[in-house]
Amino acid sequence: MFSKLSTFLRESLREFKRINWPNRKEATVLIGVVIFVCLAFAIFLGALDFLFVYLLELFII
Repeated sequence: MFSKLSTFLRESLREFKRINWPNRKEATVLIGVVIFVCLAFAIFLGALDFLFVYLLELFII
């Protein structure tokens, strides 16, 4: 059991070292893209919610 765990951890560490991490500039750009997409999606969902509430009030109340 411990040999399998040790093998797994060794291979995981080896793969972890092979990751090509982004530099600071790339990370900053990617963070900006993520924030923009999140804000755009939040605005879209907010507008959709407003529309549904408006339509429900128009037809039901």
